[in-house]
Amino acid sequence: MSGHDRKAGERMVDVMLVGGPADFPESGRRMRIEAARAQQKIKIEHLGGYQHFEPSDTSDTSGTSTGREPRVFRWTGSTKIAE
Repeated sequence: MSGHDRKAGERMVDVMLVGGPADFPESGRRMRIEAARAQQKIKIEHLGGYQHFEPSDTSDTSGTSTGREPRVFRWTGSTKIAE
């Protein structure tokens, strides 16, 4: 997502994706999303399918360089992309 896609003043939150396929890249497990989306499921395209993650009631307690704890999303399953 580019800064142009974001509405002015939209609050952003850090999220961390937990679980899922072993080959899901670590670089894709942390992201920033709009606060409104942090209450919904996240669907990420990966190797010809989608990985589904739902928000959990916990935050990451490992700490981050920004001092904020990311919202944790847990993997719930995958689906294939329809042809």
